[in-house]
Amino acid sequence: MNNTDISITLAETVREAAERNKPLAIHGNGTKRFFIGDLGGEPLDVTGHRGIVSYEPTELVVSARAGTPLAEIEARLAEHNQMLAFEPPHFGADATLGGTIACGLSGPRRPYAGAARDHVLGVKMINGCGEILAFGGQVMKNVAGYDLSRLMVGALGTLGVLLEVSLKVLPKPASEITLMFELPADRAIVAMNTWAGRPLPLSAASHSGDTLAIRLSGAAQAVQAAHAKLGGEVVEKGEEFWRELREHRRGFFRDDAPLWRLSVPPAVPPLKLPGKWLIDWGGGQRWIKTQAPAAEIHDAAEQVGGHAAMVGAAEGRGTGPGPAALAPELVPLHRNLKQAFDPHAILNRAMVS
Repeated sequence: MNNTDISITLAETVREAAERNKPLAIHGNGTKRFFIGDLGGEPLDVTGHRGIVSYEPTELVVSARAGTPLAEIEARLAEHNQMLAFEPPHFGADATLGGTIACGLSGPRRPYAGAARDHVLGVKMINGCGEILAFGGQVMKNVAGYDLSRLMVGALGTLGVLLEVSLKVLPKPASEITLMFELPADRAIVAMNTWAGRPLPLSAASHSGDTLAIRLSGAAQAVQAAHAKLGGEVVEKGEEFWRELREHRRGFFRDDAPLWRLSVPPAVPPLKLPGKWLIDWGGGQRWIKTQAPAAEIHDAAEQVGGHAAMVGAAEGRGTGPGPAALAPELVPLHRNLKQAFDPHAILNRAMVS
């Protein structure tokens, strides 16, 4: 069955489910299941809809079907010395483009190159009525109105079944080094935010234990000048360090304590919660292994203008209850969007509050 037939078959399945009010659970290869938890509903397998549709290296744009493995896309980009700038985590060898965009996850480069949402140019999807819709395109431009294609990023499949995604890509940096500094968390947070406000080629900044790690990426001369200014010890296998951090393979993630993800303003000082911390995104994303009560963790995050969500361990080592609940003021907006895209509420129904 070719990809056109697959997309039509998927649309027919969704349409029939809507007519019968039968919930569907959109299933890829399951590498992000620890993040989203149980979807509920009858499985709708979308992994067969795969393949790169178009790639224009000179235009810095790639379009691929949602079931396409991330590894396949990244290998194709690497042939032209290009990359997905939001550095998406895979959490498994079978990670797909659709799951990546549906979960909206970004890696260490996110604060400096933009999130997954910032690189989406267009999508083709099936709404909850079984209609195939297309939004956006393959160029970056300013338009009046809301960019509906970016609504799909982080929607966890609640608004539609992704069929194709077009992404902006970027050239790989000419030079890249990782530096480490011995600093406690409070001083590391100050340093990360101070350096982010200066004309330095920062592309990642993380802290764990008493060690601050930063990555410098760009023209060789700029990287060398920044290194001379900042100092620090050069990490021999810098690329491996950030890959392990991105994929939750570092030692911090390997014990069985409950894992929480906190999103907070990057300059916020260390939060007074008991447990083991890892700070990423220059201070904006903080992971904690803790036995503290959920209410205490949520309260600590909300007091500084952030939010918290408990997640499981990556690569099948646990299952979390899903991402953080929406803020009360956003719930009506989300429900209106759900009504517009999936009026029968059949898609990933368990994810809708």
